[in-house]
Amino acid sequence: MPTPSMEDYLERIYKLIDEKGYARVSDIAEGLEVHPSSVTKMIQKLDKDNYLIYEKYRGLVLTSKGKKMGKRLVDRHQLLESFLEMIGVPEETIYKDVEGIEHHLSWDSITCIETLVEYFNRDKTRLEVLAAIRKELESE
Repeated sequence: MPTPSMEDYLERIYKLIDEKGYARVSDIAEGLEVHPSSVTKMIQKLDKDNYLIYEKYRGLVLTSKGKKMGKRLVDRHQLLESFLEMIGVPEETIYKDVEGIEHHLSWDSITCIETLVEYFNRDKTRLEVLAAIRKELESE
């Protein structure tokens, strides 16, 4: 399993390739707010662990293992954003909170959150009831 830092890189690389068709060291560094030299070191590690294929001065390509993990990480991030939005977390707080919790939850917990999100999505009145309870508790 990748480390939390490796996950951040894989998620960013996957998103860049999905959006632009490629991921350059400078784009990864900018997105993660790290130095390009740190990106190069991590890319070499991800290459060694078969998440991507890196050729110096030529770029990188995600392997099937890297694509699968990247998609899983992007999906996890989106799920947690949806969940926090559903339960009423203010929009300006959501991204920071997701970044803070996504590496600390087990995949079993992620699956349970996914089930809960699906439960709320299947009947929007459930979200209305949740919002009413939240409002009631806030006024106490």
